[in-house]
Amino acid sequence: MERMAPSVLIVDDEKHTREGLQQALAETYDVSIAANAEEAFNLLDAQPYDVVLTDLRMPGKSGLKVIDKALALPHRPAVLMMTAYGSIDSAVEAMKRGAVDFLTKPVNIERLEVLIQRALKTRTLEVEVQQLHERLDEKFKIEGIIGASAPLKAVIDKMKLVAPSRATILIEGESGTGKELIAQAIHQASPRARAAFVAVHCAALSENLLESELFGHERGSFTGATERRIGRFESAAGGTLFLDEIGEISQSTQVKLLRFLETKAIERVGGSKPIELDVRLVAATNRNLEQMVRDGKFREDLFFRLNVVRLLMPPLRDRTDDIPLLLAHFIRVFSDENGVPPLTVEAGALRTLQAYAWPGNIRELRNFCENAVVLRRGGSLTEYDLEPKFRGEGEPVVVSGPGVAAANVAAATAAPASAGPSLSVEENEKRLLREALLKARGNRTHAAELMGVSRRTLHRKIAQWPELDVIDR
Repeated sequence: MERMAPSVLIVDDEKHTREGLQQALAETYDVSIAANAEEAFNLLDAQPYDVVLTDLRMPGKSGLKVIDKALALPHRPAVLMMTAYGSIDSAVEAMKRGAVDFLTKPVNIERLEVLIQRALKTRTLEVEVQQLHERLDEKFKIEGIIGASAPLKAVIDKMKLVAPSRATILIEGESGTGKELIAQAIHQASPRARAAFVAVHCAALSENLLESELFGHERGSFTGATERRIGRFESAAGGTLFLDEIGEISQSTQVKLLRFLETKAIERVGGSKPIELDVRLVAATNRNLEQMVRDGKFREDLFFRLNVVRLLMPPLRDRTDDIPLLLAHFIRVFSDENGVPPLTVEAGALRTLQAYAWPGNIRELRNFCENAVVLRRGGSLTEYDLEPKFRGEGEPVVVSGPGVAAANVAAATAAPASAGPSLSVEENEKRLLREALLKARGNRTHAAELMGVSRRTLHRKIAQWPELDVIDR
């Protein structure tokens, strides 16, 4: 498909000027012309333009009004101003209104084309940045956090109150509960949303590296410091700095962090000049900082500085009502990524997944969903597809083919001494039967083959243990 030429609107009350410019630019651009501001307004309302080139002095409304109109549109063009007077004051006023540059008359066509190309690049960059911000707003907006359970709702309600403030926030919770997602949502809901959100995972860096990463360093401050480096604090100026696993930082880094919270200034490693910064700090930890304070491993004064507003992320086991929503979301995400229809989670599988403790929290559930989509056996996810751990069982008994019943029973009964009291032969036989039925997805003939017994024997065993009868339903 042929790419459309950039569109340019020329506004000038001098007929020979606007038509001459139109003729000069017509080979490269899709050019429209207007004789005054009113005509320009009508054209701007009728279609979007990439660049507007307007004269300053015109009968009726001036070119400054054209600038105001153009830059108030949803599709903002880049605006260039031209004037026969070469007035510095006029050029300054045009730039204040939002013009990207100006030219004096008579217009030099080569310079005009250079300025148009520069203006188009500027406008493209602005559009890309705006689209990026819109995607971030959508992805990390508070309303986009998935879940409707009471524990999560309490966190969200508190987030909405504190996000617009300048307060330092401490997010506590187990690994995988979504602490960084919450920090990003706070940033996007704050007045700092158009500035940077900078995340640092403190446990991933050694003490020396972390200090340089956070505060930057001066050239020659240590071996290998061949040039000045800007740290994460300075990178987050005007925005939000997220310090994950704050409980892992050393005592010396704690002192520097406390200094920033007290003075709102940092010093680069090897430097002596304070650098004042406007940075909001959000910290997160999966450790008990209060206990660390009591143990002398974390500074009490820093803890109080960090703990201005405290958010406690609930573990997934306390948010079981949210599991169906999270499953549906992640399955849809990974299905879209892999170009396959979404899986349907059947009722039995859903009950089992809601009863599971999820020690890895949302991170574990997310990984489970990706695994389920990639290794799908059909269009639905059933209880038979779930690993034994989701059913509260240990490693599955090996069931691989007919004639292996004796070996499987032996494996099932050979519990190690440290595992507690051994199961009875009857209990192990019942467990083996359950594993075979699950592996056979409820097909009794196949289950009998796996166990190496006849179908009649299998039916007799199921009659002996009626609770297993539901496995083939």
